[in-house]
Amino acid sequence: MSKSIATIVGGATGALVLMAIFVGLVWFCKSQSKNSSNKNSETGSSDPSAFVEWNREAGPSSARDQPQFGPDGATHFTMAELGQATRHFSESSLIGHGSFGPIYKGLLRDTVVAIKRRPGPPRQEFVREVNYLSEIRHRNLVTLLGYCQEGGSQMLVFEYLPNGNMCNHLYDTGRESSTKLEFKQRLCIALGAAKGLCHLHSLRPPLLHKNFKMANVLVDENFIAKVADAGVSTLLEKIQEAAPSHMTDVNVFRDPELEEPGAFMETSDVYSFGVFLSELVTGHEASHIASLGSYEAIIEWVRSRLSLNDFVDGRLVGTFTTDGMRDLIRLTLQCMSSPGRKRPRMEKVMFELQRIHEKEMALTTVMGEGTATITLGSELFTSK
Repeated sequence: MSKSIATIVGGATGALVLMAIFVGLVWFCKSQSKNSSNKNSETGSSDPSAFVEWNREAGPSSARDQPQFGPDGATHFTMAELGQATRHFSESSLIGHGSFGPIYKGLLRDTVVAIKRRPGPPRQEFVREVNYLSEIRHRNLVTLLGYCQEGGSQMLVFEYLPNGNMCNHLYDTGRESSTKLEFKQRLCIALGAAKGLCHLHSLRPPLLHKNFKMANVLVDENFIAKVADAGVSTLLEKIQEAAPSHMTDVNVFRDPELEEPGAFMETSDVYSFGVFLSELVTGHEASHIASLGSYEAIIEWVRSRLSLNDFVDGRLVGTFTTDGMRDLIRLTLQCMSSPGRKRPRMEKVMFELQRIHEKEMALTTVMGEGTATITLGSELFTSK
């Protein structure tokens, strides 16, 4: 088999990928019957207890989920309002940091919100851009509700999602968790994120995300995925002379073909989405990808990890079919293709994820969870 793989590497990258995928999947298919069912529900998750008090203050979830702000344009808030909402931006209200600055959780006009704050003088360009971004509404995008420019600060007010970002639920931290992220659920999350990006790219002119990553995929109480920070990178580019700091940081989600921020294209978002898919498959941060250096090195890395049975997240054992996992890994590598012109458009990625999910749902509904057909290597090259 090793001689065959070497030949495929020289002749057709796609065939190599399929053969490599087979090596790992056979092991997973055989091991499904050996693993207990409770392993399938284990995943990393954040402890929600820290938010219990906030949720009580906010009242019923139905009230929290319906922002009490104007439907058109961004709402202008005062510093006094946002200060009161966040207990004067206290440490206890701080829930994270992003490209725009620290992020605070607040209770604003009977609605729980996320407030992002950075130092900066009032600028009309900031208001114009915020008004434009607030008009972009989609089920799979985090809604920008309003803004504030006072006291030497610029602030953005977003809807708050109770389950936070996907990093808290996906990465294998070794902790016990009640969160269940089986294969079909990960496909649903990927599909939701793809729909969000696809909507951004469908705008005229297209709005590029420029900072898509696992931390910018949030999930609500029903684990519906929403893409966060859409347009924030572009906003930062317009209101400050220097490029945003996150563009110069080491970022494994960043398209390696980009030499400067101005060269960003839709295919760069597609590359970032490919890295996101790879993390969904492996359950780990893709911190190693930047060091691989080339697409060929990525292919070789996938092949080697599959042959060691150390690529697909072990928590997924018993929750996927061979075809479904094979197709998802193939789509992942297509999104990360080099040169970038070989990458599919986000619309095609979305439809492919939908196809994989529908097929997976149909097969597991009829055949049962964890059912997979062991396919001969030669047959993988003739399927589809």
